[in-house]
Amino acid sequence: MAHYASGIATRLQQVLDDWNFLSPQLQDLYEALNHGKARHAFPFDPAMCMAPLPRACQWVEAAAYLPYLELTARARGAELPEGSRQVPAMQHGASDGFLGPCDDIEAPGEATAVDLGAQLAVVTGDVARGVSPEEALEGVRLLMLANAVTLPAVADAERARSAAVLQGRPATAFAPVAVTPDELGAAWQGGRVHLTLQVQCNGKRFGLCETGPEMHFHFGQLIAHLCRTRPVAAGTIVGSGPVANAESSRGHACIATRRAQEILQHGAAKTEYLRPGDSILIEMKGPDGQSMFGAIEQDVAPLQ
Repeated sequence: MAHYASGIATRLQQVLDDWNFLSPQLQDLYEALNHGKARHAFPFDPAMCMAPLPRACQWVEAAAYLPYLELTARARGAELPEGSRQVPAMQHGASDGFLGPCDDIEAPGEATAVDLGAQLAVVTGDVARGVSPEEALEGVRLLMLANAVTLPAVADAERARSAAVLQGRPATAFAPVAVTPDELGAAWQGGRVHLTLQVQCNGKRFGLCETGPEMHFHFGQLIAHLCRTRPVAAGTIVGSGPVANAESSRGHACIATRRAQEILQHGAAKTEYLRPGDSILIEMKGPDGQSMFGAIEQDVAPLQ
């Protein structure tokens, strides 16, 4: 069930800007809803949802899972750059227009390949410059599930020109529900979420990835790295990067790592990237079997 919260705040950014005053009011409404005491409750429909934070002051994606970096590097015949295990790789993405959980992924052309990037993300409050990883964790307000889409051919062409990846990173989608860390219970430990990320492509299982043990840099470390030389404002979103496990039987959270695995095992990639007409589903369930964030269900469609 759901309930409008416009009597408390009209936008999530407003809540993040005044967290200590507004979040307890939302907690009261949440508890009333769960106990069947909210007078104007209605059925929750993910298809009617935008991203929890449709616009953000910044969106930064990390590469917190070393198996992702290791696989893709080895498939290119390269090694991890020096320092990769000590300093997280992070890059900015577009934050002025996120996709909702059921919005189409628009491919610029029929021949344009699309990759998904299933991952976790946190939304921060205001975080000061120079904080420690432990202090940075105190700034985590919400957790979300994300699909950071890439256009591999476009991104590769940009890298070949020694340019930052811009056009190769279109809009990111988010699951319909953002949750406070306490909702995860024991699954939220040390800045990591210890649950299974479920990924499907065209209705078939693509990945059952464990999100906790192989997250080399936890969210506190990622936020602290981002804040090393400057503060960040409330409403900043930090993504983990695609979840990846060293054990290939767990599957994958992006096509790039599956193709890298195929190159290493068979000498050539067999799995095709997504094209118009394909569909993906990304979801994470708690120990009780209930969806933690709701599902991301997207179709790939040609750009109109």
